[in-house]
Amino acid sequence: MITTRTPSDTKPQTTRQTTPQTTPQTTQAATTRASTTHASTSETTARIGRRQLNLATRHQLTTAAGVPGGTITSRTRPGGPWQRLLPRVYLLQTGPPDHRQRALAAVLYAAEPATDPLSGDTAALTGAAALALLGIRDAPYRPADVLIRAPRRLARTAEVHPLPTSLWPRTIAVSGIPSTRPVRAAADFAARARDPDRIRSALAHVVQAGWCHPQDLYAELRAARLLARPAVRAAAAELLVGVRSLAEARARDTLTATDLPTPLWNARLHAPDGTFLASPDAYWPDEGVALEVDSAEYHYTRDAWHATLRRRLRLESHGILVVSATPSMIRDTPDQVLAALRTLLTLATTRPTPPTAAPRGHQQLSLPFGH
Repeated sequence: MITTRTPSDTKPQTTRQTTPQTTPQTTQAATTRASTTHASTSETTARIGRRQLNLATRHQLTTAAGVPGGTITSRTRPGGPWQRLLPRVYLLQTGPPDHRQRALAAVLYAAEPATDPLSGDTAALTGAAALALLGIRDAPYRPADVLIRAPRRLARTAEVHPLPTSLWPRTIAVSGIPSTRPVRAAADFAARARDPDRIRSALAHVVQAGWCHPQDLYAELRAARLLARPAVRAAAAELLVGVRSLAEARARDTLTATDLPTPLWNARLHAPDGTFLASPDAYWPDEGVALEVDSAEYHYTRDAWHATLRRRLRLESHGILVVSATPSMIRDTPDQVLAALRTLLTLATTRPTPPTAAPRGHQQLSLPFGH
């Protein structure tokens, strides 16, 4: 006999849901995981900061360190432990940034997010900001010119001026900051500066400080087609004849307008036994007369003033007649300076004992024609 079971005869099957029980062991494990994650995030953030002058980009914080976006926002609020220096660039400290941090922040802003910003492959400081890192006078730190690879475009800010280029130059690290070489930075500075005196002063200081040779700088300016600008060409001409400061450049302008003989600029004078004596600003070798342009900014200390006097004594002890003048004297009373030079140049031709010092290794470079 076959029996049929009706639905009413079937016992309903129920599914029992169990709630996981929280035990002290699971709570401790979760706390340990959260603590480990926080420690790892903090350690990575600190490592990035140590490598980058206490700076980090948003991409580095969120991707490499795992810092949530909300945490970044919270920490950069007024009174928070971090500061937003530029879009997507943060200073991981409460104190104000120094000039190096501002310079590196500009590079971090301009570098491609997924690359190492310190490599110098996608962003490099140039122009005035790069020269300022080298200690060049008349080169302001801000705004910072930063090279980026063309055809990439990047928004300009009050602090950063991105400059796309299709020919990527050689780069160096200055105080840990990716920068173009001094000769390229000087050319980029000259391309954007408008004050002729500032151009003359900055380019002269680059050469005087030994960051590049005047011929190399001339070649860079020529390659950039900057010699068509009168201010740049005049500065290049001054450097090739040996001028190494704005004060010397103005002195050369004054002398060029007269019928006085052409002097050597910054010639290295040696005694007969080969001992180095000094390198006067201008020197007339046939007459044994020197012009020293002594700026007040280099004589603030007693030691600096004594060094200047000792240099003059060395020159005079070897028969060299010295005219000393300040830049303001050459600017305001050039006739008096020229009169003193004329008198000494005339006297030198009649004195019985010629100077015992002589310039060695001095080369007057000529300015090539055509640019």
